[in-house]
Amino acid sequence: MSQQTSIWLPEAASTIAGDVDALFYFILVTSVIFFVGVVTTMVFFAWRFRRRSPDDRPVPVHENKLVEASWIVIPSVLVAVVFVWGFKLFLELGIAPPNSYEVNVTARKWSWSFSYPNGAISTDLHVPVNRPIKLRMSSDDVIHSFFVPAFRVKADVLQGRYSYVWFEATKKDTFIIACAEYCGTSHSDMYARVITHSQDDFENWLVESLPDDNLTPAQRGELLYTQQACFGCHSLDGTAAAGPTFLGLAGSMRNFTDGTSAVADDNYLRTSIVNPALQIVEGYPNVMPPQYTGLSSEELDALVAFINEQQ
Repeated sequence: MSQQTSIWLPEAASTIAGDVDALFYFILVTSVIFFVGVVTTMVFFAWRFRRRSPDDRPVPVHENKLVEASWIVIPSVLVAVVFVWGFKLFLELGIAPPNSYEVNVTARKWSWSFSYPNGAISTDLHVPVNRPIKLRMSSDDVIHSFFVPAFRVKADVLQGRYSYVWFEATKKDTFIIACAEYCGTSHSDMYARVITHSQDDFENWLVESLPDDNLTPAQRGELLYTQQACFGCHSLDGTAAAGPTFLGLAGSMRNFTDGTSAVADDNYLRTSIVNPALQIVEGYPNVMPPQYTGLSSEELDALVAFINEQQ
């Protein structure tokens, strides 16, 4: 398994890693140059202008506008370069390519769980190389942080909402996943593995890892739709009921009784299940019971997947 064996950066193993490293080295080299320059200048000035006798008196030093301008302009330009460069990388990591393969990630004290569109579930993250992977992440308890050093990818995992990150692995190997946000007494033990496969090997792993019930997340969501009696208020065919129909709900614009509006993305769907009174859709009463707060992250993911399919 590839892991950190020195104080330096681990081997880069994703498409974004080289760009992140380039920014890191730019900051490092620039910092070293300025550090050496400032310290050398301080030592030289301390020696050159040392007091040689008790009668020495310093000569008054007046302002030098060129020098003053240089130590304002040069650092400002460097800060602007680092900001623009870093912001560009931030945007690239936040917007997954449209052909990405999506995996649900659930974090909890002190373990990781990964579920796949075909229903497979694993405690390690299995992905194909040379294919963009989009992670939809949520936490069951406190804030965690998903971190794969070899991929140069790190993102917070939050309770009660989804966060996203993506990567594209370039090497077949096994890499460490760590939690980079202190989350309690066993925080240092909260690690898992990313295992990268060829596309064919990954497809074989998906088939071999199917659960006994052989259900996809959307199919599990359909079972929950029945078991939790969601059909009593939410139709699947557009029929009016006590609550909004699930038909065409995902991705639509929702207008609320307080005058605000929002797109029904995954976070909206999740929040509407666990906290239905937060945003009441115009034309519907506030009648949804609060018992759905006890649903697990996997069950919430399944219901969101089911609603997303009702188009």
